[in-house]
Amino acid sequence: MKGFASLPGLLAGARRSRFRLWLLNLMLGRMIPFNRPHGVRVLALDENRVQTTAPYRKRNQNHLRGIHACCIATVAEFSSGLLFLSRLNPNRYRLIMAKLEIDYHYQAKGAIVATTSLTDEELKARVLKPLADVDKIQTTLPTEVHDRQGRLVATALVTWQIKSWDKVRTRVD
Repeated sequence: MKGFASLPGLLAGARRSRFRLWLLNLMLGRMIPFNRPHGVRVLALDENRVQTTAPYRKRNQNHLRGIHACCIATVAEFSSGLLFLSRLNPNRYRLIMAKLEIDYHYQAKGAIVATTSLTDEELKARVLKPLADVDKIQTTLPTEVHDRQGRLVATALVTWQIKSWDKVRTRVD
């Protein structure tokens, strides 16, 4: 969580400036080192939507030279999680992926773009209102992954467990 303390400011700046978007991608590469070798980055974000991308390169390819299924899953999960982190203060809420379901529709032979959307009304109804009554919730966000030609590559349903940090009880062995 410590590294994510600066995330709200980075996200706000990235909505207004290309330089700040570049800076956000640089910092996310450091905060989430798993994604860095795959070139996963934020393409665009606004209040209700996040788009992330992964390039077409050898490290992201499967044996058929298409984008690997796990790379597609990573980009979808990143898009969905970042949207929640951009809408919920990561200093106040803990976000953990609970489930990932993906339907693959088309073999991507180029860069991919994942898009996740969440309106204010959906956020209030599915997250904020329930969290006022219970310690944790699970909610699912759909994410679509397209290739650069606009073909639907995959549809992901990412389920997140969201909990207020003051309700988190971790056990140290």
